[in-house]
Amino acid sequence: MFVKKYSKKMRKLLTLCIIFKPPKVLLGMKKRGFGAGRWNGFGGKVSEGEAVEDAARREVKEEAGIDVGNMEKVGLIEFEFQDNPEVQEVHIFKSNTFSGEPHETEEMKPQWFEIDEIPFDDMWPDDKYWMPLFLNSKKFKGRFLFGESDGILEQDLVEVAEV
Repeated sequence: MFVKKYSKKMRKLLTLCIIFKPPKVLLGMKKRGFGAGRWNGFGGKVSEGEAVEDAARREVKEEAGIDVGNMEKVGLIEFEFQDNPEVQEVHIFKSNTFSGEPHETEEMKPQWFEIDEIPFDDMWPDDKYWMPLFLNSKKFKGRFLFGESDGILEQDLVEVAEV
């Protein structure tokens, strides 16, 4: 069972939403800030008093210019970086409905990818571990500890019935 190993560390609540319309997935090239130069889903910080799902919808609107329809929470991953006292608690959502056309914003450049063309070499290194679960409609929980050059030092990823 998934266990929070470092509950005494400061926690930062974040969201990640990926639009998945088989056989394609919508990712965004991060243009600035944390994760710049990598393809990722859309997401960010949860504001004080904001519901996690509301934050996920807001972030997709801000980063891709679209309004998300239905969303399903499919994952919860804790990310830690060596020598950083903070744990990033990321709530991962999947959606297959939205309104509007994805377009480039100041922060992200959206692009559709076929499942077999997902650019894992230009994504966070953990994505290749949990993304197959995501694409196969599995739910999961996990933890990744990153070291120098974003190498994965420790990982714990399990499939779960409920997130």
